[in-house]
Amino acid sequence: MQTLFLLASRSAWSRKGSLLLLLLSVITSTCLLLGIDLARQSAKASFSNAVAGTDLIVGAQTSPVSLLLYSVFRIGQATRNVPYAEFERLEQDPRVKSALPIALGDSYQGFAVVGTKAIYFDQFLYGARQNLQFAQGRAFENYSVGKPAGVLFEAVLGAEVAKRLKHKVGDKIALSHGMQIQQTEPSHADKPFTVVGVLQPTGTPVDQSVHISLAGMEAIHVDWAAGVPVPGAEIPAEYVTKFNLQPKSVTAVLLGLNNRAGVFRMQRELESRPNAALSAILPGVALSTLWQTVGVVERVLLFVAALVAVVSALGLTSVMLVTLGQRRREMAVLRSTGAGPRTVFGLLFLESALVMWVGVALGVLVLALGGAALAPWVQAQFGLQLVGLKELGAGLLAVLSFAAFGSLLGLVPAFQAYRNQLQDGLNPKTN
Repeated sequence: MQTLFLLASRSAWSRKGSLLLLLLSVITSTCLLLGIDLARQSAKASFSNAVAGTDLIVGAQTSPVSLLLYSVFRIGQATRNVPYAEFERLEQDPRVKSALPIALGDSYQGFAVVGTKAIYFDQFLYGARQNLQFAQGRAFENYSVGKPAGVLFEAVLGAEVAKRLKHKVGDKIALSHGMQIQQTEPSHADKPFTVVGVLQPTGTPVDQSVHISLAGMEAIHVDWAAGVPVPGAEIPAEYVTKFNLQPKSVTAVLLGLNNRAGVFRMQRELESRPNAALSAILPGVALSTLWQTVGVVERVLLFVAALVAVVSALGLTSVMLVTLGQRRREMAVLRSTGAGPRTVFGLLFLESALVMWVGVALGVLVLALGGAALAPWVQAQFGLQLVGLKELGAGLLAVLSFAAFGSLLGLVPAFQAYRNQLQDGLNPKTN
């Protein structure tokens, strides 16, 4: 068997030019099969990591998926907000362990601005229930009457914001009104914020967010009405403390409960409150709904990848059959030197299997190295933290099935060589 394997490998190497493209085809098919599963599993892991420690997300009445996307992942916008009085009611509920307000609507050079309270940096959990950590500086201060105006204009940057825009503690930044509006000048340039902290990377949307206080968000809008600045009513930053900076509403509230067994009861209570029109969703259930929604796209991509893999395996078999006609004399020489039909059969089968398994192994290696090299870029551009290949159970099974299928197809040229007679190789037909 060892001799046969050595002979098959040398025979394949002698025809490396013709087999190289086939090998590249197998590598591409492997990367495609495994890459789709890698993207799918990484997306699920990143989405799940972003909502660890949150039992309920409370927002204005809307669909669960929409509330999840705009409150946690900054995708889309809320049509209505939650009255601040409702947030205070939740904050004081004895069943609530943590109530983290989220106020959205502004941006900074394409990154979302999140208005919240300083307790957010102590109670927000991600991943395996990990707390946020500071790479530089500190959290912003909660404003109260009597504090200087500078306290209002403190900002904490996510790791990706600081990295891409090259910001550090002490820098001044000017925010823009709106999440999707492209502006040449910042809308709130008259009220700049000072960076007081930079968070360590989390692999969640926190990395791509600018955090300010709820009072700070109110302060930059004191001279605005109905989403536009009031003409002739520009109020300097040092005078905003003379106004009532109590928030009127928040976009959503992330709730953590003391007893998770009561989550369904609390959900029913919140959604049935009169005159409140609230939605209270379980993040895990909303994520499941989201995956069901995009499941059709996943299946289509997997189907296309499977077709590419089948075509690649069939292409290898076709080439082996075509070249078999040119190798009849080679097979005949082997037979004449004592190699039996079974040896010829094994040689052709091993050649096909060798190309398949080497291609698959190289494909897995290329994807592993490529994933490691591109992981920082993927996280920066898409907010996805790539999972390890060992977590791709379905993808690895698909790749192994692909290799096994291609190897089995190698039986076709092997059986054809088995049937060829010695005299057919020594005296090939010309017609």
